[in-house]
Amino acid sequence: MTRSARFAATCLLLSFTAAPLLATAATKPQTAQQTLMAKCSAQNKGKKGEEYKSAQKACLSGGTAPAAGNASQQRMKDCNAQAATQKLQGDARKTFMSSCLKKQ
Repeated sequence: MTRSARFAATCLLLSFTAAPLLATAATKPQTAQQTLMAKCSAQNKGKKGEEYKSAQKACLSGGTAPAAGNASQQRMKDCNAQAATQKLQGDARKTFMSSCLKKQ
């Protein structure tokens, strides 16, 4: 086998083995951070240098968290407040917190 034929065969083999890896990476859903980055980048398109950097920083730091995150944080605060008013400690607190977080 000639050198160029071996090279072509190797390239062909690598392309077949790499294709499934690339396909799975392309279908992977974006995380919340990636979605926020894309949104901020689209908003600041056309800006250059320091203006772009400062606009990106402001957008990313001021970006709102997903609604589910805010709801779960609020639920945790409410349950913590209830547990504190009832002066629960140890296993009683763990049991209360578990049931409180599940029912809301």
